[in-house]
Amino acid sequence: MLQAPQRTALSGPELVRLLARFAQVDVPEPRQSLSDRLSQWLGWTDAIALSSALTGAPPAVPAGARTFGSAEEAECARVRSSLVNTITGDSAFVSARRRGSAHVAAPAVPVDYALFRQRYQAMQQSMETGVGNLRGRLRALLAARTPAMGRLAVLDAVMERALAERERSLLANLPVLLAGHFERLRDAGQQAEAEQPPAPGAPGAWLEVFRKDMRSVLLAELDVRLQPVEGLLAALRTR
Repeated sequence: MLQAPQRTALSGPELVRLLARFAQVDVPEPRQSLSDRLSQWLGWTDAIALSSALTGAPPAVPAGARTFGSAEEAECARVRSSLVNTITGDSAFVSARRRGSAHVAAPAVPVDYALFRQRYQAMQQSMETGVGNLRGRLRALLAARTPAMGRLAVLDAVMERALAERERSLLANLPVLLAGHFERLRDAGQQAEAEQPPAPGAPGAWLEVFRKDMRSVLLAELDVRLQPVEGLLAALRTR
């Protein structure tokens, strides 16, 4: 099966490593610290909101609020599992072998990338909604614990509002970046198929590689989106 070229190993999130490998580039390690980079992304109104969250009086703990327990842990796991299943079960990203022999053969290549871009964007919307709702519920549970945890919940809410537009803009580039990967695989695959044509009606090996790669990027993006949720969960698990 056609394989994407291997590049120099890069530390950091799986999403970054995948994109660097698919783009066939060596990405240097960032020279700026995370705090320095964040300072460039936050405006003066964000800085004021963060200062208030850090130095202001902690919010009062609401009476009779729902507490965090096994049911909430299970709900978090359910949301994650549901999003993973949505990605891995989407017909645009499932290989022909996984669909079963009864599935109608995929259209002959070349394939229009627009289909994959639309499905990727739909998956992003599902992730943004699902993770955002879960994050809000966890903040409410955190605020019900102690004043200090309530301050953490406020801080998370401020950071979410401050970084939402930047995050949305950066992640919106992913299907654009993958378009180049699609084209490189297609061109190499068509050249290989010209020398040894596949069975009639069967999708090219390059298309199977691309489906797998795009699914991997979506799952890596989900992990990035869930990082704030993992932080809130860690705080809720403390006693």
